[in-house]
Amino acid sequence: MSLPRDEVRAAILGAGKEHGFFQVVNHGVPEKVLRDMEAVCEEFFQMPAADKAEFYSDDKSKKNRLFSGSSFETLGEKYWRDCLTLLYPLPSGDTSDWPHKPQRLREVVGNYTVLVRGLAMEILRLLEGRIVLDINRYPPSPNPSRTLGLPPHCDRDLITVLLPGAVPGLEVAYNGDWIRVQPVPNSFVVNFGLQLEVVTNGLLRSVEHRAATNSSETRTSVATFIVPADDCVVGPDERFIGEDNPARYRAMSVGEFKRTHNVVNLGSSFQSTNLKNNQKCT
Repeated sequence: MSLPRDEVRAAILGAGKEHGFFQVVNHGVPEKVLRDMEAVCEEFFQMPAADKAEFYSDDKSKKNRLFSGSSFETLGEKYWRDCLTLLYPLPSGDTSDWPHKPQRLREVVGNYTVLVRGLAMEILRLLEGRIVLDINRYPPSPNPSRTLGLPPHCDRDLITVLLPGAVPGLEVAYNGDWIRVQPVPNSFVVNFGLQLEVVTNGLLRSVEHRAATNSSETRTSVATFIVPADDCVVGPDERFIGEDNPARYRAMSVGEFKRTHNVVNLGSSFQSTNLKNNQKCT
């Protein structure tokens, strides 16, 4: 991010067209903030179960909840992770219903969220919206070849900024195979969601990815999603439409978009998302 802006813009567009993922360094978020975030996440997951019990929920409508996917299995594959999902409402920044323990969690996560949103805004130029954090913990798996941390999927929102942690696990689909992402120290991994693919009329791609498990090490990652309000409209921007490139997708509200699109592909296939079938112009 320290390069001239034209070079940064060209690099982002090139990565968006080819891979849909890229890593960002020189992003302005202090290293201490990254290490504090990783440490407080580990502190949370290491707390006794009784201290976390009130946040466990299978209700997906809850804004802040802790849930486990370790019991979910399909097509012979198990999915192995615990996830703390937190909604950071803008512009109020009210975190009163976040966990009270560890004691410094609200301060550390709140500070991290504000800085990562600033990075996302610089990349995306998004004017307003919400932030959702998924704090994922992938315990060591006795059988990594048959146990995924997270199944193949595409993110639905505009953009995702991932603090990947030091243990590799993110895998990105590319040319019929999975690329294992090797984290660059003090970097973020950024990928585009389905909504941005619609806004750019297919110019930038939302790419399928998954999380692998490790036989000996726990992996913790923090995914920050930039989420427009449900009443915002998602459709191709006029700058990406022309006589030779008509609109590929119809416009719909963000709420309808989330209800329409199922982004998880169960199993280890490289199926394309259902974006075009569900939202194609007729």
